[in-house]
Amino acid sequence: MSHPFFDLRATHNPHRWYLPLTMDICVGRDPHMFMYGGVGLGSAVAALERTCGRPLLWATAQYLSYARPGEVVDLDVWTPVHGRNTTQARVITHVGDKEILTVNAALGRKPGDKVSHRWRTMPTVPPPQDCPPLVLWEDQQDMLHGRLQCRSVPGFANTSGQPSADGREIRWCRTLGGEPVDAAILAIMADYVPSASRVALGRELHANSLDNTLRMHRLVDTEWVLCDMHVTSVHEGFGYGAMDLYAENGELMATASQSFVLRWPEPEAAD
Repeated sequence: MSHPFFDLRATHNPHRWYLPLTMDICVGRDPHMFMYGGVGLGSAVAALERTCGRPLLWATAQYLSYARPGEVVDLDVWTPVHGRNTTQARVITHVGDKEILTVNAALGRKPGDKVSHRWRTMPTVPPPQDCPPLVLWEDQQDMLHGRLQCRSVPGFANTSGQPSADGREIRWCRTLGGEPVDAAILAIMADYVPSASRVALGRELHANSLDNTLRMHRLVDTEWVLCDMHVTSVHEGFGYGAMDLYAENGELMATASQSFVLRWPEPEAAD
């Protein structure tokens, strides 16, 4: 049973899945191309939901190493606790004996509990069609970033070279292939948190995720997802941030948070 966005494949063992790494789910520049971190968490979420037969409540990934294009990633699902309403589970994602990431998660629902409320509300922003395109990594459009379309909400650009007032960036995102938005797709979009550090600090930089946590609220049918990102702090080469993910109708679908390493561009050599 494959996922619409990536080629997650079943095996004879219902607790083991595998994912061939094609270029369109990878990022980076040759020779340092690797599986996009959000794809790592998203594929683990898909494997968890298919193995456990329950929807995701939360999942957190710890990134340990890199998987490269052309490799095959194995995902081993462990379910140490399977209760009446909740399954506590873990995924070990690896290439051979090299562990790439570890995901801890909980899945389940209490369908008899009818209480549903949320306190966070979507900010008032223009619709996607009224926002300018945001092209990320223009030289990587045949890779993962070419499969997602982003539009930048006006008022959150910052190229001043100085930190912004609130460390906030808002963008609309959707898949160009029309894949339905599910927990795995939200995990992929949530991995944009580190890229908001460019706006927060007002300067060009690179950021690599150390972890990625996704907490689900409620999935609804939507084409576009509003990603409201806040970089909360940076200190001694590391940054921290969070994201709220909303459907077009204003429904809060999930929240996310990350820690990441900041990497400054190499200074250009003088002529």
